Amino acid sequence: MATLTAYFENIDDPRRDEGKRHPLISVIVLALCAVICHADTWPEVKEFAQTKEDWFRQFLELPHGIPSHHTFRRVFLLLDPEQLQQAFLAWVEAVQEITGGDVIAIDGKAIRRAFTQGGKKGAIHMVNAWSSQNHLVLGQAKVDAKSNEITAIPQLLEMFLLQGCIVTIDAMGCQREIAQKILDEKADYLLALKKNQGTLYDDVGHLFTYAQAENFDQSDMDYVQQVSKGHGRVENCQCWVVADPEWLAYLRRQHDWPRLRTIIKIEARRSTDDKRRKVDKRYYISSLGPKAMQILEATRAHWGIENKVHWVLDIAFREDESRLRMGNGQENMATLRRWALNLIRQETSVKMSIKTKRLKAGWDNDYLLKVLFG
Repeated sequence: MATLTAYFENIDDPRRDEGKRHPLISVIVLALCAVICHADTWPEVKEFAQTKEDWFRQFLELPHGIPSHHTFRRVFLLLDPEQLQQAFLAWVEAVQEITGGDVIAIDGKAIRRAFTQGGKKGAIHMVNAWSSQNHLVLGQAKVDAKSNEITAIPQLLEMFLLQGCIVTIDAMGCQREIAQKILDEKADYLLALKKNQGTLYDDVGHLFTYAQAENFDQSDMDYVQQVSKGHGRVENCQCWVVADPEWLAYLRRQHDWPRLRTIIKIEARRSTDDKRRKVDKRYYISSLGPKAMQILEATRAHWGIENKVHWVLDIAFREDESRLRMGNGQENMATLRRWALNLIRQETSVKMSIKTKRLKAGWDNDYLLKVLFG
């Protein structure tokens, strides 16, 4: 257990001396273990820990037994979220290594029930970073109540080494300053475009329309097509990547994008057994070279943050239902959820859903130890 508690040694205890009946490290470890084991509220955390009190006494200092749910709530309400985040980042750095070519997907997520009636406090928004190669949440940053994801993304990019990686962001993060920040970290950007990007979206669309009419200049273009089948659906995905010097020079002059090397068009045609058809067309800009397969795979990897992080947090961890609203409670609980998700994903000895693994860890102490320490 010392290998886990070491990450919490530099976290300051926010309680007054007379209120420190329960050691801070014990409170944090109990909460993390409880969240792993399907406890999603502070009363559930307390009941879980109380049920396993004798077992936890083998590893933790519990001079006054298990804290009440009020104590758990108060500690995490007051706890500095940046310090807990630093402990999480130190653990992530210890268990994985970001290597060149890894796709780092960045996307925002709202915790919708974390608001107060009357609009005094809105829903909390978090921006997450996901390593598609390591299948780990790398970090998170809270979006300021009076701001948006644009200000949180640069903070997130500073939390870990990105050298040699490909950073993918949806249209909200398609900003020159963010692109430059990624380049400063010696990584490449792949940014989605939408019509809210002013004339950039239209210019890229017009250039592709013209190029397809002229049948492209093959020396400055790469193309790949993939067809996949499954779950009663056929998807035909085509990717065009253009690096025409004159086009890019025009876009740089008009929009002043740093190290813009390619523009991308991806068109996905889906058909289902009931003969429904859907065509999805997307444009991107990138500092990557004209390698269509690499770029198409990177855009597919980006969806891992939706399918393997945000969806799992809402379905398996019920994050979207969380009603924690006071102080730092919601942000700290969000860190515990992501830590728990990473630990569960790292445990691969059994093939089960995330939800079933959480339940098994709660039932089986040996399996909980395996989740915690491999």
